Amino acid sequence: MKSRPIPGSTGEVLTCLPSPYQAHPATGLLYLPRFLAKIRYVQAHGELPKSYRKNFKRGLDRFLCQHLGVEPDAVEAAITGAADEADAEARLLALLPADVRAPVWNRDLVQKGMTEAGREFLAEALDKMGCADRAGEIKSVPDLIDFDEGRIE
Repeated sequence: MKSRPIPGSTGEVLTCLPSPYQAHPATGLLYLPRFLAKIRYVQAHGELPKSYRKNFKRGLDRFLCQHLGVEPDAVEAAITGAADEADAEARLLALLPADVRAPVWNRDLVQKGMTEAGREFLAEALDKMGCADRAGEIKSVPDLIDFDEGRIE
């Protein structure tokens, strides 16, 4: 039987966030819907759970913004300052470069964690989750996120 994360081993888990593999409809960028969902969660609830706070506007959020040449705070301001969903989308698209180079970002994202240091990070994270046996199966940081949030059995 395959191991599952020890409940609470990574802190509170938000299953309401989309998978990092979900593409943004207008740009094709993987992970962008997840970053936007975290911004909306903060707007609705005041803050993210502690387990998510440490990487909000850092980690993959920041890597995506660096790829796009925008600051995470600017993306947050565009979303939180919008009157509605259509306005948020218009503000976001106005902020982003005309060419978001989605294939470049998407390839980079799906390979996060595949370097030697990345594999060590994944192995350590899986060990803390009580799932060291899954190290050969969980091959990237997006996989680890999906595994922790229950999208990978």
